[in-house]
Amino acid sequence: MPPKTGVKTLIIGAGFAGLCMGAQLRRGEDDDFLIVDKAAGVGGTWRYNIYPGAECDIPSSLYSYSFAPNPTWDFKWAKQPQILKYLESFTEDEGLRAHCRFEVTVIGAAYDTQEKRWTVKFADGSTVVCQFLISAVGQLHHPRFGEFKRRDSFKGAQFHSANWDHSVDLRDKNIAVIGNAASAIQLIPELQAAAKSLTIYQRSANWIIPKGDRAYSKFEKWLAAKIPSIAKLYRGSIWAAGEFFLYPVIQGKKIRAKILSAASRAHMRKAIKDPEMRRALTPKYPIGAKRVLLSDKIYPALASENVELVIAGVHSFTKGGISDAGSTFRAHDVIIHATGFVTNPFLKELNIIGVLGQSLKQHWGKGASAYLGLMTHGFPNLFMLYGPNTNTGHTSIVYKIEAQVEGVLKLMTQAAQGAIEVTAKAESDFDAEMQRRLAKMTWAKIDASWYQDKGRVTNNWPGPSREYSRRARNPNADHFSVSSP
Repeated sequence: MPPKTGVKTLIIGAGFAGLCMGAQLRRGEDDDFLIVDKAAGVGGTWRYNIYPGAECDIPSSLYSYSFAPNPTWDFKWAKQPQILKYLESFTEDEGLRAHCRFEVTVIGAAYDTQEKRWTVKFADGSTVVCQFLISAVGQLHHPRFGEFKRRDSFKGAQFHSANWDHSVDLRDKNIAVIGNAASAIQLIPELQAAAKSLTIYQRSANWIIPKGDRAYSKFEKWLAAKIPSIAKLYRGSIWAAGEFFLYPVIQGKKIRAKILSAASRAHMRKAIKDPEMRRALTPKYPIGAKRVLLSDKIYPALASENVELVIAGVHSFTKGGISDAGSTFRAHDVIIHATGFVTNPFLKELNIIGVLGQSLKQHWGKGASAYLGLMTHGFPNLFMLYGPNTNTGHTSIVYKIEAQVEGVLKLMTQAAQGAIEVTAKAESDFDAEMQRRLAKMTWAKIDASWYQDKGRVTNNWPGPSREYSRRARNPNADHFSVSSP
């Protein structure tokens, strides 16, 4: 079904952020909006990432909307199928299905300063005009492949973890996994159980702590359904653990960092007996500088007889396998790239043109920045959810998304029928504050990570999540200019 020709609000993306925005618009009795997504249905990253073992690294009770709790979570850490089911049910319950258009790819948008409207262009050549344009496309949805020599020469099956090929039979195969971070530590235990041999090509080690995952009992589910206040209290306890213990680690607080790194090493020692392997798996950067990973299964899998850890790095592909940087060749039947996502520059797939004909890419030439991660000067009525400097390393992004949506709704109300824009000074002052504070965080103590772009930390928020929530929910009206229709 083609998009409408005109709508008050256009939302790009039908993941957690876009659906939250749509739900709150409907709850505010505003039905003049459209949610578009290039996928065949809702879910965002949880529709694409369907690799074996895919699950969230935030407890399910916190990785869900506070206003739409789910007492039927099967596990403390929800698996991909149930997260997708939760979002699909939420879409139906909130009456959002009629507002969604799928398999619709946005390629750009241009702002008309006279009409104070955005014209959004789609890949099929059609357009839609809207007053408010909201990006809810997320940060982790463009698969990234390493730049390896002769990658296309390999004759076996190879694919990215985010584009899993379920037609490939992995049983009794010689499998290679390139990468060992968030996605890899979930799929490696599943592959180890099926493979004849499994080779892990590690670029750098990660700090990993036990997850403590388990299934919820029938009684716990009953209690969550019948006494919501208990479920709310439990959710709050999970939030507090991240806020008051893990966040100080990211800040660089030495005592907490020592406690957490000791827990990580102890977790490793239980399964990994080989001291050489332990050294290879121990990071050389401060804990918290990259996302702290959680897994109960990865170390026992790595210790299995059919698993080899390679730290020499990938040099080149051949038609039958991989040669590492030490010139050792290993034959593989299947190669899986668990190499993460292209995270910068932000909104790289969209050609967004603001006032005076300046593109968003030009505006962000030195790295993305946005006031509260929500708006950037020169682009009136353009809002971002999960935008620059809003990512989190210690809590649920859904908690922040809810705050962002509330703030955006207030700004939309302030704009009325006209246009609202953050001032250049407010944006500049905010960016200076972010970079000053981020320079003191552990993220700035390593040379490169997906959090960084052009020498700046562009993805993460430097403070506690409660600070962000307070500021995003109540944007300072003095930091914006409003023009009448």
